[in-house]
Amino acid sequence: MDARNIRNIAIIAHVDHGKTTLVDCLLAQSGTYRENERVQERAMDSMDLEREKGITIKSKNLAVKWKNPEDGEVYTINIVDTPGHADFGAEVERVMKMVDGVLLLTDAVGGPQAQTRWVLRKALNQGLSAICVINKVDRDSARPNWVHDKVLELFLDLDADEDQFNAAFLYASAKMGYADNSVNGPRENMADLFKTIVERIPAPKIEKGDFRMLVSNIDWDDYVGRMAIGRILSGEIKVGKTIYALRKDGKRDRVKVTKIKSFSGAGNTDDVIDAVAGDIVGLAGFDDVDIGDTLAAQQDAESMPFVEIDPATIQMEFSVNNGPLAGKDGKKVTSRQIRERLIRETQSNISISIEDTEDGTRFLVNARGAMQIAVLVETMRREGFELLVSRPTVLCKEIEGTRCEPFEQVWVEVPEEQLGGVMENLAKRKGKITNMEHLNAGVTIEAEVPTRGLIGFESDLVTMTSGHGVMSHSFLDYRPHCGEIVTRLTGTLVSMEQGKTMPYALDMIQNRGKLFVSAGEEVYAGMIVGENPRTEDMPVNPTKAKQLDNMRASGSDKGIQLAPPVKLSLERAIEYIAPDELVEATPQFLRMRKRELDENKRRKLAKAGKG
Repeated sequence: MDARNIRNIAIIAHVDHGKTTLVDCLLAQSGTYRENERVQERAMDSMDLEREKGITIKSKNLAVKWKNPEDGEVYTINIVDTPGHADFGAEVERVMKMVDGVLLLTDAVGGPQAQTRWVLRKALNQGLSAICVINKVDRDSARPNWVHDKVLELFLDLDADEDQFNAAFLYASAKMGYADNSVNGPRENMADLFKTIVERIPAPKIEKGDFRMLVSNIDWDDYVGRMAIGRILSGEIKVGKTIYALRKDGKRDRVKVTKIKSFSGAGNTDDVIDAVAGDIVGLAGFDDVDIGDTLAAQQDAESMPFVEIDPATIQMEFSVNNGPLAGKDGKKVTSRQIRERLIRETQSNISISIEDTEDGTRFLVNARGAMQIAVLVETMRREGFELLVSRPTVLCKEIEGTRCEPFEQVWVEVPEEQLGGVMENLAKRKGKITNMEHLNAGVTIEAEVPTRGLIGFESDLVTMTSGHGVMSHSFLDYRPHCGEIVTRLTGTLVSMEQGKTMPYALDMIQNRGKLFVSAGEEVYAGMIVGENPRTEDMPVNPTKAKQLDNMRASGSDKGIQLAPPVKLSLERAIEYIAPDELVEATPQFLRMRKRELDENKRRKLAKAGKG
C-alpha cells in the first residue's frame, strides 16, 4: 500500500453523540461487508460492558477501504474510535500520536460538550487537522447553524491555527446513513464525508531511515500473547525480522517479530507478511511490551517522546473479601490473583496505577474517576473475582505548603423547573457557578466543583430530574482544600445476625427505613440491609422468625406485604457508602457492609474517634 493512499483519523465526540453509529455507517457504505453478510451493529463496541452501557470505554482501530469514483484510486482509511467519557481520557491522549487528523462529531441539538472541548484541545495541540460533522440533523429540534457557530467559538477558545479554524463542516445523520456538505444536501449517502477525509486529512508523514514505531496501544492474541499496536513512522517490517524494544527505563530488549496484523473492517484483523511506514499495525513476539515503548530496527535508535497524560485524581482501596460468605461465589479470591489482575490492567490502561500497602491483602488503585474504577471492578466480577472496594477518595497535593485538592469544570443541562434543586445540590457540594445559559431545551449551568463533591452527583441529578438532567465534566486544576462536604444525610440499617432474611423480620424493619434486601437472601453481621432516615446506624435482626404456638388467633396471620427492595448498581453503591463502609463485589452479588463487622468493636472505634 502506497502511504499516499493511507488516511489515519480519530473520531472524537461526547458520550451519545453518535460516534459508534457513524463508524457502522462508514463500514456499511464502503463495501466492507459482502452482499450476503450480516451487518454487525455497533461493530466497535466489542466489550460486553460497552454494549450494555452504550458508551465506548477502550479506544479501538479498524480500517475502511474506499474507492474514489472520480479517479478510481483505492484509499485505506484507518479509524480510531475514542471514548467520550472524561474518565477514559487517557485512551484518547495516547492515540493522538497514531493519527494525522480528527473527525469532530457534535450533536445538532446540544452542540459541543465538556469532553469534546477537552479532547479537541489535545488534538489541536498536536497540530492535527479537523473535520467537523454535525450529527442528528434529521431531528425536529436540530439547530445545525447554531451548533456550527458554537464549534467555531470553541476553536477560537482553544487557540486553533488558521488552517484548523477553516475546518470543513458536514451535516449528517448517522442513523439515516448520510453526510452532506450543506444542511439541505441530497441526504443520500456518506460520499461527501469519504471525499472530505481524503482531501482534508494529510497522508501520514514518512520519516527517512530504518523501521521505527511508537507503541500506542496493547492488544492480546490467544495464540501469540501481547501485541503492540502503533503507526509505523519509518522503514518497513517483515515477519521473522529482529528488532529492539526501547523501554522507558532505558533497557533495550532484542525481539523477533512472530506475527503482523493489519486492521480491517468491523474491528477484525488480517495476518500480513510485511507492513510499511504509514500503516497502523499490531506486532507480536514480545514477552513484555508497554504503551509508550519505542520499537526500532537498530539498537542505538533514539526513543520517541510519549504524550503526557493528565494526572489521576481518585483513589480507591481494593482488598481481599474477608466476609463470612467469602469464596462461596467467585473462583479468584486470593490477594495474589487480585494483585496480578490489577498489574495486568495497568499495562494496557496507562491512567491507572496501583500501590501496595503494608497489609498484603489491600491495594490502593489510582485512576481518573469513579466510573473508570467501577468499570474495572465490573470487569473483574465477570472474570470470577471476589473483592472489597472502598468509597473513592481524592488525591490531594501539597503546593507551596498548602494542601490542595483537584477541581473539575462541570456542565449540567437541566429542565427549567428543576433548576433550583440542582443549584442547591451543587452549593452543598461546594460548587461555584461560573455561567448559566437559558436555551429552548432547558438551562445549561457551568460550575467549578471539587472532585470530592462530584462523587455521587450524577446519581442525584438523575433522581432529581427524573432522568432529564445531563452532566459532563473535565479536570480543571488543583486548588486549596475547601473544607468538609457532607453528601449523605442518612444512616444505615445494619444486620446483627447471620442467616437468611425472614419476611416477618423484614416487615418490622421496613417501618424504620428503605430495605436493600428481599426475603430469603443470605446476610451476615455487619452487612448493610437498608437505609435509615436518621444519620446514625441502627442495628436490626432481619433473620428473626415468628415464634409459632399451637393456638391460632383469627385474623392475626394476615399476608405480609413487603415493599420491593432498593437494588443499587455498582457505581451507585460505590458512591453511596461512607468511609467506614465497603462494597463486596462477587460474580453474582453486590453487598454493602461495614468495614469492621463486629458491632462492639465499631462502638469502641466510634468512641475513640470522638475522644
